[in-house]
Amino acid sequence: MRILVVEDNVELAQWLVRTLRKEQYTVDGINNGVDADFALSSEKYNLIILDLALPRLDGKEVLRRLRARNDATPVLVLTANNTIQSRVSELDQGADDYMIKPFEIEELEARIRVLLRRSSGQTSPVIACGDLSYNTNTRELCVSNQPVALTPRERAVLDLLLRKVGTTVTKNSLAQSLFSLDEAISIDAIEIYIHRLRKKLEHSSAKIMTLRGLGYLIRHTRNE
Repeated sequence: MRILVVEDNVELAQWLVRTLRKEQYTVDGINNGVDADFALSSEKYNLIILDLALPRLDGKEVLRRLRARNDATPVLVLTANNTIQSRVSELDQGADDYMIKPFEIEELEARIRVLLRRSSGQTSPVIACGDLSYNTNTRELCVSNQPVALTPRERAVLDLLLRKVGTTVTKNSLAQSLFSLDEAISIDAIEIYIHRLRKKLEHSSAKIMTLRGLGYLIRHTRNE
């Protein structure tokens, strides 16, 4: 899952990017509103962490422009303003959640997980497909209740497929979710990760299907 962190406090931004990458998210960091607005109009993210007090273009305008493009990407606002009026205003302008600075990283991570579940229509952190179960909180994959080891990139591909179980996901969407702005996007690498996942799921009733020219989907195939 790919996250954009928009924060002009260099120390805080670097800490957030580093911490979220350790949690196996793909993360981009941007320190001003103009560059953030450009990235959001040209790149695809699963979640945005947005400070409001940004140079060049403030966070409220970044948010306004995002929603004006009918982009429903979840936005978690970071703010130092702890008034009711400010919090109501942020939510009314299109934010999905907010956190008051300073905050605990454990709470931020929990809120991120909730927003990602909500945006993919999940009501539970565990996604099931046949005999396969995947816990989006712990990132643990099990087939017939037996854990299956995944590399971070394999897990990222499977995570996105399962959040859209039964729905086609394009190669481009998978690539954008896996690679940050400072990495070269490799469409060919997606095929490698899909091949590895298929081998690890060969005894599962959940199968990754290829739709030529469209992308991939995962679905329960046994007894069809």
